[in-house]
Amino acid sequence: MHDVVVLGGGPGGYATAFRAAARGLDVALVEGDELGGTCLHRGCIPSKAILHVAGVMEEVHRAPVLGLQLRYDGLDGDGLDDFRRGVITRLTKGLDLLAGQRTTRYRGWGRVLRSDDGGLAVAVTGEDGATTEVAGRHVVLATGSVPRTLPGVEVDGEVVQTSDQALWFRQAPRRAVIIGAGAIGMEFASMWHPFGTEVTVVEALDRVLPLEDAESSAAVADAFRRRGMEVLTGARVTEVRRDGDVGHVDIEVEGTTRSLAAEVVLVATGRAPRTADSGAEELGVLDDRGYVRTDAFGATEVVGLWAVGDVRPTLALAHAAFAEGVVVADRIAGLDRVQPVDHVHTPRVTYCHPEVASVGLTEAEARERFGEVVVTRTSFRANAKGIIAGVDGIVKVVHAAAGAPLGAAGTAGPVLGVHIVGPQATELIAEAVLATAWEAVPEELAAITHAHPSLYEAIGEAFQSAAGVPLHGH
Repeated sequence: MHDVVVLGGGPGGYATAFRAAARGLDVALVEGDELGGTCLHRGCIPSKAILHVAGVMEEVHRAPVLGLQLRYDGLDGDGLDDFRRGVITRLTKGLDLLAGQRTTRYRGWGRVLRSDDGGLAVAVTGEDGATTEVAGRHVVLATGSVPRTLPGVEVDGEVVQTSDQALWFRQAPRRAVIIGAGAIGMEFASMWHPFGTEVTVVEALDRVLPLEDAESSAAVADAFRRRGMEVLTGARVTEVRRDGDVGHVDIEVEGTTRSLAAEVVLVATGRAPRTADSGAEELGVLDDRGYVRTDAFGATEVVGLWAVGDVRPTLALAHAAFAEGVVVADRIAGLDRVQPVDHVHTPRVTYCHPEVASVGLTEAEARERFGEVVVTRTSFRANAKGIIAGVDGIVKVVHAAAGAPLGAAGTAGPVLGVHIVGPQATELIAEAVLATAWEAVPEELAAITHAHPSLYEAIGEAFQSAAGVPLHGH
């Protein structure tokens, strides 16, 4: 009997386990694969390793502008594979060390069930087929997610792929059609294009990155098109088929029918909760989409059963899963004043080129919720480091029109959302997270000094504009 049994060793699972152990609880961690889950082995980490290489390639393309004479002899597939696997291995070893120090490891595939005494347990089946029942006062479901596919589309893993297969390329395809313009699709376009891939992105909705502010979506789509990629929105896929080594994607867009041929067809239509065969359905805690129903703290209707990460219908981001795991562990440990994860103030990041990051409300959400709001923008075109780097982009600030808290400078209301498209946006968003989470007002933020020259001074310029005192803008 353990205090906590965590089923799944991805970001949500190991965060729960490590935090619970830090609170003095006896923790069992069940995982049939390597620790780190999809993020470390089939998602966040290998993709960012490749995007780093692609970013270097982007700089190679700019070499003549910088006064450099460089020669590119092609992509070393073995070297690329060694690099991305080296990053994964290093991080995996770190997690193994921590898990060995803080938890009891059970290696195998688990299924939650009612134990003979009416409590909860996880049946763990190892590689040898033997099953061990691991009981716990609390059980946490953290089984992650799997790639979604399109009805009627056969993923063969060679020509028609999901991100699980596409991440391991050694040479970029000559031609690729990417179905889906969410974070996964846009990041793969940014991985392949610098190496000469002809990319077409197909999106059924009316814009790319549909969860982002509409202005950010438009800026990214424009940037992709300027770099020579084809971006088709409002496009309905009618058929995907393979003919030898070529994939064909039939679409309907703007009232016409097109057939797209490609060496690789990537189905990047999001991810689905991995709850099948987890035991959650038998316990009656799944909704009609297969997600685990929980309260704001991650507790299900079954006493002692919790869920974190991609099995919940919250932000499907590793850092959101980390945060949810911490909350669940603290609640299990009986801490007072535990707050649920504030997903509105959780940063949303996409590592395409240009990068996209946001926090808080979009302009449309802010207007729907508060009515009158004020929007200000600054551009990286006027930023010295942006000019040096040869990049473009925007910083958009959405704030309430009035109602500054008592004692705060000025009369403008708090910052409700910040949206960044441009270089290192995924790093620059950190300051904006604090600004929105603390309900800071533009006048307070405008008083903060930013280093010059720096990319992050574009954030300062945006806050100065929002306060009505732009320095370099108007």
